[in-house]
Amino acid sequence: MKTYFISEIGTERPTFLHYQHKNLESSSFTANASHVQLGHRRSGWQRLIKQVLLTKPGGSDELKEYEEKGTISPATRKVMVNILVADMVQSEGRIPQRLTKEKYALRIVTRFPRSKIHMGRQDILLSPRHLPPPGPCKCAKSAIILKNSLFDAEEVEQRRHKEFQQHKARTESVLSTRLYAPSNSPLQYPIQGFKVRPMTSTFIPGLALHARQRSNYTVFLEVSKGVLKTVIPAGGAQVHGNGESRLMMESSSLETLNELLAYVSYTSTVYHIHTGDLASFQFEDHEGVFPITIKQPQPPVLYDMGTDINSQVTITTKTFLRYRELNRLLKSIRQFYKDIEVIIADDSFVTKKITGNHIKHFIMPPGKGWFAGRNLAASQVTTKYFLWVDDDFQFTKWTNIEEMVKIMEANPELDVEGDEMEGGCLNRKFKSRFQSLPGYPQCSVVSGVVNFFLARTDAAKRVRFDPQLNRIAHSEFFIDGLGSLMVATCGHVSIGHQRITNHKTKYWKFRHPGRGDRNSKLRHLFFKNNLKCLNL
Repeated sequence: MKTYFISEIGTERPTFLHYQHKNLESSSFTANASHVQLGHRRSGWQRLIKQVLLTKPGGSDELKEYEEKGTISPATRKVMVNILVADMVQSEGRIPQRLTKEKYALRIVTRFPRSKIHMGRQDILLSPRHLPPPGPCKCAKSAIILKNSLFDAEEVEQRRHKEFQQHKARTESVLSTRLYAPSNSPLQYPIQGFKVRPMTSTFIPGLALHARQRSNYTVFLEVSKGVLKTVIPAGGAQVHGNGESRLMMESSSLETLNELLAYVSYTSTVYHIHTGDLASFQFEDHEGVFPITIKQPQPPVLYDMGTDINSQVTITTKTFLRYRELNRLLKSIRQFYKDIEVIIADDSFVTKKITGNHIKHFIMPPGKGWFAGRNLAASQVTTKYFLWVDDDFQFTKWTNIEEMVKIMEANPELDVEGDEMEGGCLNRKFKSRFQSLPGYPQCSVVSGVVNFFLARTDAAKRVRFDPQLNRIAHSEFFIDGLGSLMVATCGHVSIGHQRITNHKTKYWKFRHPGRGDRNSKLRHLFFKNNLKCLNL
């Protein structure tokens, strides 16, 4: 096995391209190519060919033939293509069907001209600073392309792009920046968990220098959204920039310098309730960067759980033209829970008064909508949890609210518990679960559940039910809550569904509103959730 080193074509600077060569036709090789300068598609391809040929025993003759005729041997082409393609296939799953391996390799050369590549077992591992940005998600063949439901797609896309940029400006900060820990560094600093209140001086914990003996030690600290201070040094130390954004500390004694570092404090200079700063810590050629979270603490929202289920849970429902089913639901609730509060949101055209102990009946404008009713009902809840049920459900002996509360209390990170859906590009998968809840093997973490669920009131109110979805909607609540709601489904708690009965034509007209309402919802999802397709 031989190892070859070459210099970049036309330069004396080594590119450190080498591989352990058994046989060019063999796949047993490893290589490391850093800073390989690849230009536009054609010149980049040609340069890579020359570099491969220079490492091949006797490759000079083939190189000469290539320069004269533009031809290479099949073995050389195979190695060259495999070098570029292997890891991209591994990371992206497969080569697009419309591309051959070689065309795909050309695309890689063009897209990543300065990638630092480490190859082993015919794969490529790009260093973190040179990883390609994640590409756009791919829609399945069966997916609904939401853009197709738009009449003025270009104008809507421009408005959506503007809104999305504003959304990112509100929700992202420098705390999203990737930070990489330097190797063999003498610098010690906090890498996680350093939080400060806005415009409040706070000591930076853990700052220290661990360096070998020197005649003098000089360190720098620099921030962008605040100022740095330390104690006034005694003899044998100097400090410059005290109370400024760049602080320099110098001493001939490492112990003295570390004492100064122990008293460095940070104060943000601009009031913001939740943002961040990046602090740079430097010594000679070493540098470390660590995040500073600037956040105004929020007071907690606590609910008094009381002594029984009636002070812990409120049952909520929305009804529309189905009073017979609603009364059956209420009767079944009272069979098992006589004193629990029930909140009803009603947007029927002709309303009937619903009375009874611990029942609140709210009349809405006629036909106002499904999610508007959910919002109204949830807004009136004063308990820690609410149980959502449809107006045609029926309580059974398996509808155990106490068990649901027990599970929620044992898993305080949970926000919703019920029964299932998964959001993605958007991709829905029914009967799909992530993992079981600790201590409750019959419960699994999911992305969404059906219309029977127990929700943490404050969490559901933060997501809210979009009132623009006024007819057929449910999973849209979990789409909005994806990434903020922790959801679980439990198979041992269930609720019954009443038999389907004949309804007047007016109800079914609203229950199945037709294609126009469907297209309106698709356009809404396209804009609001920044989606391009929906895979049902």
